[in-house]
Amino acid sequence: MFAKPDFHRGLRQGIPEVIYDEGKNPFQICEITKSFLENGQKTVLITRLSKEYNKEVKDKIDLKYFEIGKIGVAGEMPEPETKGTIVIATGGTSDMCVAKEAAITAEVFGNKVTRLYDVGVAGIHRLFAHTKDIMDAKVIVAIAGMEGALASVIVGMAACPVIAVPTSIGYGAAFGGLSALLSMLNSCLSGVSVVNIDNGFGAGYLASMINHIEE
Repeated sequence: MFAKPDFHRGLRQGIPEVIYDEGKNPFQICEITKSFLENGQKTVLITRLSKEYNKEVKDKIDLKYFEIGKIGVAGEMPEPETKGTIVIATGGTSDMCVAKEAAITAEVFGNKVTRLYDVGVAGIHRLFAHTKDIMDAKVIVAIAGMEGALASVIVGMAACPVIAVPTSIGYGAAFGGLSALLSMLNSCLSGVSVVNIDNGFGAGYLASMINHIEE
């Protein structure tokens, strides 16, 4: 076979291997997905799956596709298995694609997710209206472009770890998300970690690991 699927990653790490679509063709995606399902993996997550490829893959395997987020799920969608809740908040509606990737990732790994969309600092009252959700969360994913200020504000409100995700949303001097990335890395507040630009999957994955830690 052209790929070497890791069938035992779930046993070693608690989370099975995920398929990254970019650079693969529909045939490769289908074959890798089928190999996981045939070897006992109940759910297969496919990230960065294009709309065009989704149509071809769906003809060969049972797939749920989330166009906003470019993410596919083959097999079962598990029920939440943790007590804690992951809150996923975005600065604006333009950040929803990254947020969807993070949310579906977390849900596939057995987490309860609360979505807070368009609660950025430009209208900060929208964020304050969800203070209870923020205070009750086990972990928060804060997603924002432009100057990336949302993460620092949320860290100042929350009593849990915050994962900041810079997005490539913004005008010229945002440099495709670099401005937000640097702002988040330079936050004056403790308790925030930062993943790469537009990396909703990485944030959802890390949030799930934190949420599965028993208190």
